[in-house]
Amino acid sequence: MSRASERGAVAVEFAILAPVLVMLLLGIMEFSRAYNTQASLSAAAREGVRVMAISNKISDANKAARDTAVSLQPGLKDTNIVFKNLDTGTTSCAPGNRMTITISYNLSTMTGIAGPFPMTGKGAMLCGG
Repeated sequence: MSRASERGAVAVEFAILAPVLVMLLLGIMEFSRAYNTQASLSAAAREGVRVMAISNKISDANKAARDTAVSLQPGLKDTNIVFKNLDTGTTSCAPGNRMTITISYNLSTMTGIAGPFPMTGKGAMLCGG
């Protein structure tokens, strides 16, 4: 067999494999974006609850969480962030009480094939430093 007759076989094999390779590449990109979003949400929750435990000001804690998750597009809003005192059930952070934060976020995909995916970041800390 000569090389000229194999040229068509190579084109057919590439046509079969190309969509699989493209889907694999897109899957890797989507997974890495979701992983980065989850890491950003966890860091934002940790920073938000830390500021709340120290300052007991929801506005400062919300700003700290939003400023930590700057890589998220669209960014976090105050409505995505919920504080709860586990001991009293309120949003006040009295010394010695346990404060939690839950950040909810819907991640839309780049490809639009699936999603949006609901994601959460959670943090907890003892109030008063």
